[in-house]
Amino acid sequence: QVQLVESGGGLVQTGGSLRVSCAASGRTTGRTFSTYAMGWFRQAPGKEREFVAAIRSAGSTDYANSVKGRFTISRDNAKSTVFLQMNSLNPEDTAVYYCAARTRALGIITPSQRNYYDTWGQGTQVTVSP
Repeated sequence: QVQLVESGGGLVQTGGSLRVSCAASGRTTGRTFSTYAMGWFRQAPGKEREFVAAIRSAGSTDYANSVKGRFTISRDNAKSTVFLQMNSLNPEDTAVYYCAARTRALGIITPSQRNYYDTWGQGTQVTVSP
């Protein structure tokens, strides 16, 4: 069983930067963190949870158009941690940010879809003030 814990959220002014982290513990039988695809999603009040970024085990990345060029996803397999560096933040980025892991093969193959992932963290709040 894999558990994910996000950290690093907080309050930042428009134009500022923030880095959120997601630490994984536990493991799926026969697999380790380095083999997991990881993703970040976010959910603003009254809105659906939306895809932000994903990183595959080989290191390739995907981004939502709304964050491309401003956010960077990365991973440290030695620390079983995935990061989301967020720059040039604006109030529209205010949301709870969730980390997700794909720890086993599932039918969905598109990292931007929620059911591509089987494990979720509890979320961390990011608030961007005007």
